[in-house]
Amino acid sequence: MKKQTKDKLVFWLFLAPALLAFIVVVIIPFFMGLYYSMTDWTAVADSTPSWVGLANYKSMFSDFAFKYSFMRTFLFTLLSVVSINIVALTFAFLVTRETKFKNFYRAGFFIPNLIGGLVLGYIWQFIFKSVVPAIGGLFGIDFLEQLLLLADPNLTLLGLIMAFTWQYAGYIMMIYVAALLNVPQELLEASEIDGANFWQKLWNITIPMIAQAFTITSFLTLINSFKQYDIIVALTNGGPTAIYQGQTVNSTELLAMHIYNVAFKFNKMAEGQARAIIFFLVLSVVSIAQVYYNKKKEVEM
Repeated sequence: MKKQTKDKLVFWLFLAPALLAFIVVVIIPFFMGLYYSMTDWTAVADSTPSWVGLANYKSMFSDFAFKYSFMRTFLFTLLSVVSINIVALTFAFLVTRETKFKNFYRAGFFIPNLIGGLVLGYIWQFIFKSVVPAIGGLFGIDFLEQLLLLADPNLTLLGLIMAFTWQYAGYIMMIYVAALLNVPQELLEASEIDGANFWQKLWNITIPMIAQAFTITSFLTLINSFKQYDIIVALTNGGPTAIYQGQTVNSTELLAMHIYNVAFKFNKMAEGQARAIIFFLVLSVVSIAQVYYNKKKEVEM
């Protein structure tokens, strides 16, 4: 047997277990879900699903709750991506400076990422309901004492973003730390000699040098923001309810929770699957567009 043929055989033998698992766990269920989304499937035993074509998709796009959830998910994602990356980059600058206990700070900033979403949600629920009003009362700050962040439909999304940023910024910080440590110090020192201030060095040297990190962090924060579910369950469970354009809606029922509720709470499995397919397509398009745009900016820089 030729060496090249032998190497290919070894390659496919090592790849086969992972490839088989991917096909069984991801590819086959995806196409099964695509089929079920065009039926009246209810997951009830001994029931045969009937073909309904695109009826579930038509029902989805006429559902006001779905459209509202879609809009809120985009808003949450946009604000979360900006918030997490700003906080994470700020943390990264702090822990890459020559300061005492910088490794302690790195660990401290990263620890929230190790806390499960449900536990983290309950922690922040306690903070918003008990700690913040208590601080307001202690210092005589009426705004904080009367702040009902989880009861006001206009502010609840802000509470979710705060909790999600606290959890995820430490993880994104580590990516920025690795990128910042690879920025040549000679360039920064030369710019200082030329009289550049911090902001000039940041904009003209540091940001272009860590452009690849921006591509990675933007992708990760975008994907995880779109799929957010567990923190919402623990913190708000989709509420509180609000009136929007004359319709009653759940102010924090983002797409992942909306799909779950349609499928399991209302036992509309086929409709839930159809919405999940659309969710997948939208997330794929948005993430690919984001990576393409960031990669293009890398070349320009």
